Amino acid sequence: MTQRWTDLAYLHWKYEPSVIQAMLPAGLEVDIFEGSAYVGLIPFSMRDVGLPKLPPVPYFGDFPEVNVRTYVKRNGIPGVWFFSLDVNRLAPALVARTTYLLPYCWGKASNELVGSTLSTSVRRRWPDVASTKIEVQVGAEIEQPDDLANFLTARWGLYSKGIGSSLMYAPVDHEPWTLHSASLTHLEDSLIVRAGIPAPTGEPHVMFSPGVSVRIGMPHRSK
Repeated sequence: MTQRWTDLAYLHWKYEPSVIQAMLPAGLEVDIFEGSAYVGLIPFSMRDVGLPKLPPVPYFGDFPEVNVRTYVKRNGIPGVWFFSLDVNRLAPALVARTTYLLPYCWGKASNELVGSTLSTSVRRRWPDVASTKIEVQVGAEIEQPDDLANFLTARWGLYSKGIGSSLMYAPVDHEPWTLHSASLTHLEDSLIVRAGIPAPTGEPHVMFSPGVSVRIGMPHRSK
């Protein structure tokens, strides 16, 4: 699939690795940075979803998304593990659940950048109930992202559950992120705890990106 991710905020909290490891399927190892696992709450806008060399899908190809995720590796190959992905289009949610076997959820959602303020909201309706309201102030571009910024953003694949106990992997390709400093000015969230993760504590690590163009490969069984 091809798509663009735009107006994206990275909100991350530190967790004890053992807490996150206990939530992962057998075969995946939580990836850590300086002794900590990280859980991200990531709002963005999905644009121009389609297949290579074909026009984007009308209407269903543009929608906001908020995902809850962590970072993992399998046999040394790093990737992203999603606990939930909330969108406001039921059809893409169903397609993603059946093709990429990802835990997409459906309800009301919005993600809008006005000036330097990014405002996001989700009211999940299916398969359960949860919500979030996020407001982020965007700052200056980060000229040289540090090691933590690269750890949280430079991910070139995603893992998902396969049939039975198998795991699936799909490669992800895009240009390097343009990252900005950012600050969280408002948060009311139940998406993280609804995923079974303990409520985050402490101040989050926050960044913003105007976005990238993305190509996601077909999922295949992970070795």
